Amino acid sequence: MPANRALRELLDRYRAGIIPLEEAAREIEGLRLEAVGELARLDLGRPLRCGLPEAVLAEGKPDSQLAEIAVSHARASGRCLVTRASPGQAAALSAAAAEAGLAVEGRMDAGVLVVSDGRARPSGGGTVGIVTAGTSDIPVAEEARAVAEEMGCDVRCAYDVGAAGIHRLFPALKGLLDCDVFVVAAGREGTLPSVVAGLVDRPVIGVPVSTGYGFQGAGQAALGAMLQSCAVLAVVNIDAGFVAGAFAARIANGVQRE
Repeated sequence: MPANRALRELLDRYRAGIIPLEEAAREIEGLRLEAVGELARLDLGRPLRCGLPEAVLAEGKPDSQLAEIAVSHARASGRCLVTRASPGQAAALSAAAAEAGLAVEGRMDAGVLVVSDGRARPSGGGTVGIVTAGTSDIPVAEEARAVAEEMGCDVRCAYDVGAAGIHRLFPALKGLLDCDVFVVAAGREGTLPSVVAGLVDRPVIGVPVSTGYGFQGAGQAALGAMLQSCAVLAVVNIDAGFVAGAFAARIANGVQRE
């Protein structure tokens, strides 16, 4: 199995004399954990061990706890990805980060924030194409986009090209055909991932979105349709933008290494 890209880059920096042995040893601690009081245990070794960023799920956390965890994470590792943040949580986190001398950037339509000490995210990964059926699917797509970018990928998007107006899809796909992998988000009857999987020669990850109402609404019909697809695609859980983006980035980065 080829070496993890982040680990390989770390060893290259040590071999070139850019960092001393002590710093390389500290960074390479793949099982490194850091406690935030009695509140949380941050898995800071996850990027080196698994090639995935350690993300903080904001949902269900009080503002003060979220801020403490995210700020501690960013101080320790340089960047912290926060998902499913409400506007109130985002405001509280931004205030705490500013007080700590950290920057916050984000896509509030997706509830995604990145707290950082100014260092750039990784680059040089593969290319992920993200497609949505409708505009209601964009928040989930943007969550997938954020995690794929945090894993060093270039991301290209085509939004609102669903099966209800299928003629919109074909020109949109033209600019994405050389992507290494596709993430396709759709609610209601969830048709679009199957259609895309029947048109491209790259892996497709379907994301059912909790749009739609009535019988099997809230993403259930979309999930069932994607699981029953006769086209070849992988399917994640309802609204699981983070999982889709991370899985897509793993595929794209693997292609890039080869």
